[in-house]
Amino acid sequence: MAGNSTEAGRSVTNKITSILMTFTEGSEHTLTEIALLAGLPISTAHRLTSELASWRLLERTDDGRYRAGLALRMMGSGDSCRPALRERAPCVLEDLARVTRCRVRLGVLRELEVAYIEKQPGPRPVSNFLPAATLPVHPTALGRALLAFAPVSIVEMTILRGLRPYTPHTVTAPDRFRRALAVVRLTRVAVTRFELEATTCGVAVPVFGAGGEVLAAIELTVPDLGRELQPVMAALSIAARSLSRELAGGGVRSTDGADVRAVGGVYATVPDDAPSVARHAG
Repeated sequence: MAGNSTEAGRSVTNKITSILMTFTEGSEHTLTEIALLAGLPISTAHRLTSELASWRLLERTDDGRYRAGLALRMMGSGDSCRPALRERAPCVLEDLARVTRCRVRLGVLRELEVAYIEKQPGPRPVSNFLPAATLPVHPTALGRALLAFAPVSIVEMTILRGLRPYTPHTVTAPDRFRRALAVVRLTRVAVTRFELEATTCGVAVPVFGAGGEVLAAIELTVPDLGRELQPVMAALSIAARSLSRELAGGGVRSTDGADVRAVGGVYATVPDDAPSVARHAG
């Protein structure tokens, strides 16, 4: 059924439609199955599915199968299908890593740690959220961007647990740490200098939901904040704002499956004239 004779007289639109029609809700197919179901040669099916995947109408699973992508699932669904943070975050991280050529992480608070995914510069894909993939909160820009907008009780529990010194530069004094979080709340930007790793710095911004809650944070790792902060800040801010817009307006699913309330007007709490961070107050 997948021989070359099946292509005779078929337009490209017909072939693409045949591929897309093989995906019912929740279905996944191998390339061979797609070719058989759509009546196409393997080579044609491979070429067209690759192009559809590049447009994110299809997406590949970890085991190499294909399924309907976010853009295809949202067609005609209106407000009934809001994108999940888990679905949108990898796309944002891929774009940001490509533009900045930095290591990019997105994290959410999980108890008193940061659960995160990351994208390294280069061809390797975005990592998955895994139970073991956690970072400490206090010495990372990612953690501070989240903790600055968390309930006071979470901040105090973090301090009571102890601000472990990972390097000689780690902020361990409670008052100094509280001041650093106050700066993050004012500027919407968190920076750390050599506090978790002795050779890297971090800059992170929160991803806001409507009503002021922080859903996640995005962090870039750079060798030197003095030379490299400003060149990456524009891309980082745009990425966070774009993701905030996509996730706002309705029930948004967080990375761990919990519902997050978000009902329009996300930037009411993120003023355009919020000052940028030039120094880490600590």
